[in-house]
Amino acid sequence: MKKICIIPARGGSKRISRKNIKEFFGKPIIAYSIELAIKSDLFDEIIVSTDDFEISNIAKKYGAKVPFMRSKKNSNDTATTSDVLIEVLSKYDENKINFDICCCLYPTTPLLSIQKLKEGLQLLKNENYNSVITALKYGHPIQRAFSINSDKKINLNLNENEFKRTQDFKEFYHDAGQFYWFKKEYFMKKKSLLTGEVGAILVNELEIQDIDTINDWSLAELKYKLKKNEI
Repeated sequence: MKKICIIPARGGSKRISRKNIKEFFGKPIIAYSIELAIKSDLFDEIIVSTDDFEISNIAKKYGAKVPFMRSKKNSNDTATTSDVLIEVLSKYDENKINFDICCCLYPTTPLLSIQKLKEGLQLLKNENYNSVITALKYGHPIQRAFSINSDKKINLNLNENEFKRTQDFKEFYHDAGQFYWFKKEYFMKKKSLLTGEVGAILVNELEIQDIDTINDWSLAELKYKLKKNEI
């Protein structure tokens, strides 16, 4: 079964300028994803989908392919991950190159381990899932969530949960945003990564950091140091 790794990395980044190639402990952060994919020895093809020539050159330097540049249509803020994946896989189809299993690996995942990547593939195969993601448990019961209005007044959504014990709440998880293993044929039919039978590999707080702000970036650096036993 042929496998492709697709790393989506557009040039535009509003909150952290040039985020996908910003230096992270001596090299562009996207390099960690590329090197992880290469070292895993899981893929027949490793590519970066980008609209940016600087990102393209860096990707090639670290061992990924950039067989074509991303279209303008799929390089704006409204384009989804699925849109980008469909474009890539359609291009390969046009050239009569087929893959059975695909992995979308995000470019800002320096905390991801090869072990988790391999666990995801095994789960996809062993349980016959359509896709597999990484998932992180919410640190506090979401049943106690509330909103705050402009006067700083809180509005409880579920008052009956006020006196319930924390351990009595059902646990909920969210997409950790590191990778998506998926079966190409099913994905191209449904155009969604979270449709059908979806499995999850659990990660902990030290294995994941969503990077959208400078504070997030600092937390990722701290966790990376902890991971490398430098603190």
